[in-house]
Amino acid sequence: MSKQKMLQFVSVAKEMPEKREAEARAHDFNEIYAEYADTKAAEQAARCSQCGVPYCQAHCPLHNNIPDWLRLTAEGRLQEAYEMSQYTNTFPEICGRICPQDRLCEGNCVIEQSGHGTVTIGSVEKYITDTAWDEGWVQPIKPAEERPESVGIIGAGPGGLAAADRLRRAGIQVTVYDRHDRAGGLLTYGIPGFKLEKDVVMRRVAQLEEGGVEFVLNCNVGSDISFDAIRGKHDAVLIATGVYKARDLTGPGAGAAGIVAALDYLTASNRVSFGDDVPEYDSGELNANGKRVVVIGGGDTAMDCVRTAIRQGAESVKLLYRRDRANMPGSQREVQNAEEEGVEFVWLSAPQGFAGDPVEAVMVQKMRLGPPDATGRQTPEVIEGADYAEPADLVIKALGFEPEDLPTLWGEEALEVTRWGTIKAEFGTHATALPGVYAVGDIVRGASLVVWAIRDGREAADSILTYLAQPASVAAE
Repeated sequence: MSKQKMLQFVSVAKEMPEKREAEARAHDFNEIYAEYADTKAAEQAARCSQCGVPYCQAHCPLHNNIPDWLRLTAEGRLQEAYEMSQYTNTFPEICGRICPQDRLCEGNCVIEQSGHGTVTIGSVEKYITDTAWDEGWVQPIKPAEERPESVGIIGAGPGGLAAADRLRRAGIQVTVYDRHDRAGGLLTYGIPGFKLEKDVVMRRVAQLEEGGVEFVLNCNVGSDISFDAIRGKHDAVLIATGVYKARDLTGPGAGAAGIVAALDYLTASNRVSFGDDVPEYDSGELNANGKRVVVIGGGDTAMDCVRTAIRQGAESVKLLYRRDRANMPGSQREVQNAEEEGVEFVWLSAPQGFAGDPVEAVMVQKMRLGPPDATGRQTPEVIEGADYAEPADLVIKALGFEPEDLPTLWGEEALEVTRWGTIKAEFGTHATALPGVYAVGDIVRGASLVVWAIRDGREAADSILTYLAQPASVAAE
């Protein structure tokens, strides 16, 4: 296919994969987008303008070679497209499903800026790798040579798994420790199945296990095993725990029954999808069925909560956010999907307290946007006298996450943290103040995107390989 034939955006319109009707998808946790057919994937990939300076690649945290694998897809060279995609991204089928492409690659597509509609990069990425799995192109890790060095990874989320993959490919012996009974972290328990079906995650975990990665699950560092013991057992350690401590609500009645943390709620729902016995769900504590649900927050976790509540059969679902739609941090594509499914967004609203125990209502303050703050975002201001009560049987707090106090939990005061409680790690190398100890992902960045955790994990693995190659006397310094 010539380069000229790639410039199909002038004659072929943007077309997303078929989306299931809202009425049908609102009753199950299956993914909402269908897969591209071969011809449709090639057609949409051919819309790429093959930019000399591809902004899509520049704005991808992994700097994926997007124009290259789009061209290969358009030419029907799918195995090469998969290999090109896998070269820079450990989990392309996951990023293709859950990355906020509208804020990253697709949002910076040159033909999108020119008014022709973006190339559907995420959907093509998902199609390429799903095809690779179906065709057997995804193989277990087989290092060219086994090495004696051992690395312990604390946390089986995307950052830890990306590092494990890269280290095993180099022949390093890798053990991953995680507090949960399944690997995957938020990919497994924090993201609902309608965005990321769980067999997609379990398939990658199985590939890592088959490739020689050892998983030690149901293991709490600091109680089941000490951080010092992990350091003593391995030649290097990577901390990839993520951030799980929920930011709390304040105000009268904030401790009432029926006010729950977003991650507790989402984890219970995902466990039910796995077929687990979840008493908190069966009792109704973490189940929205038949309830008036109010979710407080404006990020992607809040989107996950409102759309989960719809699927659980809530009587009504409302989301309170203190800014307007244009200033919401969550994906606009997700907002549209949620509205289609019956979620009501109540903009410029914030809770000032709660009535009843169990909760019966949220006391809501109406807001307006004032002058910009230091970050450039307009600051919400209270409109006096515009308060009202919003009836609620279940209130879900989706205000973001903060790091746990790891130095205290792990008895390692020498592990340096920032004033926000995140671990101090060098930019680029991800090395901490402790020799041979590295840290990646949200525990360093604060709550962020899966794709950034994958990038950090890959970079840290490379740094660890450099560290392990040093003479023992140098590495100990």
